[in-house]
Parts: sequence; C-alpha cells; structure tokens
Amino acid sequence: MEDLSIVKIGGNIIEDSDALDQFLTLFAQLPGHKILVHGGGKKATQLLPQLGIEPKMVNGRRITDAATLEVVTMVYGGLVNKNVVAQLQAKGINAIGLSGADANTIQAQKRPVTEIDYGFAGDVKGVDGETIGKLIHIGLTPVFCALTHNNKGQLLNTNADTITAEVAIGLSNHFNTTIYYCFELDGVLEDINRKDSVIKHISTTTYDTLVSNGIIAEGMLPKMHNCFHALKNGVKQVKIGNLGMFQTANTNYTTLVL
Repeated sequence: MEDLSIVKIGGNIIEDSDALDQFLTLFAQLPGHKILVHGGGKKATQLLPQLGIEPKMVNGRRITDAATLEVVTMVYGGLVNKNVVAQLQAKGINAIGLSGADANTIQAQKRPVTEIDYGFAGDVKGVDGETIGKLIHIGLTPVFCALTHNNKGQLLNTNADTITAEVAIGLSNHFNTTIYYCFELDGVLEDINRKDSVIKHISTTTYDTLVSNGIIAEGMLPKMHNCFHALKNGVKQVKIGNLGMFQTANTNYTTLVL
C-alpha cells in the first residue's frame, strides 16, 4: 500500500499568519499523499462576542448551541478552510476543502446528553475511506474542517483531533497511514515546565505508566486517547510535535506506537 500522511494543525498555527505560511510550505513539501485537518476554535471564540453571542465552554469543550453552530460553520468551513485551501494552491498543492457532509465522507451523531448538554456536538460514527481515497488518487489533497453531519441534514461541530484519528482509521485499509498532530510544543513533555523534556517514544506500556504517574494528564489525555485508538485500529504510527517534525534533520518530537 502507498503511504498517506494525515496532519492536524492547532489553533495557534492558524492564528499566526507567519506560522501558518511556514507550516503550509512544509506540508506542501511532504512526500506522497496527504490530508490536512484543522479546527478554528480560537477564531470562532473571538468572533462570537462580536456577534452578540457568549462563548460557552465546559472542561475545555465548547457548548454548541444553534447560534454558535452558525458561527463555527462560517469560521471552520468558510473563513479558515478556504484561506488554507487558497494558500495551498499558491504552493502547488491542488487542495479541496471539505466538511464531513461533503460527499458524505464523515458521518456522526449528536453527542448524547448525560451530565452536560454539548448541543450540536458530533461524535463520529463512520468514515467513507473509499470516497476520500478516490479524491486522493485523482490528485487532490483533502483539507477537512471540524464539521460533520448526521445524514439527516444537521451539521455537527466535531473535535478536530477526533476527526483526524477517525479519518486515518477509515483510510488504513487503503494506505499505510501516519498521523501528525502539530501544535506549539516540541512533543509530549515529561515536565510541563521544561519545554526541552520531550518524551521521544511512547508505547502502550509506557503510556499507562505516564498516566499513572500524572505526567500525562488533563488536556493531553483526550488527544492521547485518540492516538492509541487510531493505532489499535490500523494506523501505522502517530507523531506529536511542532513544525520541526517536518524537517528531515529534526528528531525532537514524540512518536507513538503500540
């Protein structure tokens, strides 16, 4: 099978025009087939008050009511997505911007209400790897925003890390898939107060130990859960780090394997 890189970029890169340009240049230079996944939550959070809508967050997760969904749809699927696609075109990459509703590529369901009602938040149910694979094979580079749909006409705000993992799993029968989670840190840190304490390799066993010792905690836990969920379901490897991951000589990032 051919190799496929699936890269997710965080909000700090999207918000910094110089960092975004640098990232997209490196992304364009990645060999072989590739997919880009992005969010846009910081931009949406800035815009909501300007439109008279109060941003609502619980435990770091957005409450997506009907008004908020309209804004995140405009920001994720419009402003951010099309800006990224246009910049990739300028770098010689024939990108196509997509939500999960486009070509029915990512199906989801509204998150069930338990202790918290997250509103129009989506949990991924399925990915059409065959259709995405066809787009790749005709020379297109998919750029997914953090929106899915429920097959009943309803768009859903969906975590971009989760979309990345599920798309990688959905394509693992068609490609050798590697996930890159690109954010502002060099990798997973042993000590959050020491930016140079990157843990370069994490396996299932060492991950359990790191969680038990409280080294991996809070916001990093759901990201790592997505990583190992992907690895257990056909993804070859996962890499976590900053832009340096895409520079050949650099080895200072975190690689996850089973």
